[in-house]
Amino acid sequence: MRSALVMAVGGRREIDDARIRLGHELADCLWSVLVLADCYDIDLAAEFTRMTDELDAKLSVAVGN
Repeated sequence: MRSALVMAVGGRREIDDARIRLGHELADCLWSVLVLADCYDIDLAAEFTRMTDELDAKLSVAVGN
């Protein structure tokens, strides 16, 4: 992803249509992830749930909940 677009959307640089261009770049990244998951038979929904559950558990320990 182009960091210049992220900076432009955040107001640190001037790039025409930065938000639209960043949206396109993010969609391109997502497409690549979906294609790789399909190629390697990865259940992204299950992996996302597992990853966020692990993150929630780590955060709970970090804040003492």
